[in-house]
Amino acid sequence: MTTDRPKVLASAYACHPNPATAHFPGEAILGWHLAKEIAGFADLHLITWAFNREGVEGTLARPDGRPATVHYVDLPPLLHRALRDRHLGTRIYYYLWQRAAAKSAKELYRREGFDLFHQITFSNDWMPSFIAPALPIPFIWGPIGGGQRVPIELMGTLARRDRRQERSRTFLQSLWRATPARRRCARKASAILVCNKETKGVLSRWGDKIVDFPVNGISREDIAAETLAPVRHHGFRLLYVGRFDPIKGLPLAFEALRILLEISPGTTLELVGEGPERPRLEALAARLGIADRLVWIPWSPRSEIFARMRQSDIFLFPSLRDGGGAVVVEAMASGLPVVCLDLAGPGLHIRDEYGIKVPSGRPDAVAAELAGALGRFWRDPGLRARMGRAARERAASFYEWGRLGERLRGIYRDALAGKPPWQGDLP
Repeated sequence: MTTDRPKVLASAYACHPNPATAHFPGEAILGWHLAKEIAGFADLHLITWAFNREGVEGTLARPDGRPATVHYVDLPPLLHRALRDRHLGTRIYYYLWQRAAAKSAKELYRREGFDLFHQITFSNDWMPSFIAPALPIPFIWGPIGGGQRVPIELMGTLARRDRRQERSRTFLQSLWRATPARRRCARKASAILVCNKETKGVLSRWGDKIVDFPVNGISREDIAAETLAPVRHHGFRLLYVGRFDPIKGLPLAFEALRILLEISPGTTLELVGEGPERPRLEALAARLGIADRLVWIPWSPRSEIFARMRQSDIFLFPSLRDGGGAVVVEAMASGLPVVCLDLAGPGLHIRDEYGIKVPSGRPDAVAAELAGALGRFWRDPGLRARMGRAARERAASFYEWGRLGERLRGIYRDALAGKPPWQGDLP
């Protein structure tokens, strides 16, 4: 092993710098950014899906400018066409891809002799690595989520069809977690990087290996140069950015808005995104009498979304089970306080200094708590400014990808020295 630059094999099935053209955008951005950071301090060999070639080729380089070595693994095109549009099909395809990638990894190890293996994506606990048990070297798994689920008391906010899907998802995950492959993967790991408390819970058997590590980061250029008070033409501007999906908790946001309007009738909620829930949400808004306080905005270029964040008062994100919640980190980087539920990824990201987390409970109680949190900011613009500055500082000091790369480097150092991972609180 070279002391200064270990030789690392990493697997990132999803790995692409451009979410607009990537499959699995959130996973792809995570895979690419972490691979980029690893290439900065280690001699990286990356195994990825051949689909990513156009985005990855030539974009991962060592500090001296030499490109990292990338190995592309593919399966027959007919198989991809048959499985790509089915939720379960993508998981079956990934399972088969991993089997092929494991064969490639064993051959690469015989030829190259790596010091460490890191499985980056897919980033969930119930789809284990098939490469790690085959290699006699330290193994880093993650960052992973997957343990999050819609709380039972909030299942009633979903349509009946969506409740069935959530139960099916939980059942299938339980089956995967019971497999020998998952147990082998967890036993083999020197460190398991975990992005939310729910996933820590389902991995509690291996708690001595668990390290808190987010699946979301932010690029330096996306962090606001300074935190400015929003330009207020009138009223109180709330912002949501994301898909209109059942798990995003928007019915709770709408009920919270209805309550808030009693004291702040000029409040508006801007909703940036698209998704299958929009007709249901529009009907709900009409029933609640808040339709005229909503502004529906289609997906916009990234620069426009950041500009909108910097002109808003509060970012409202009541998601029920987002494993990561990248948009929360983006709002923080824009100097925008966040109001969310104390669940999954957002629950990890947000602290009292720069946002308000509402505990899960009955839907009416959660909506009232959300309205109360928003009302605090409406009554106290100074609180919004203080928390906005703290949010931006937190994004710059911890979530910037270079900072996460340094944290990952320390985890590698411990694993290569045969030490247990440092498990202190997030800095």
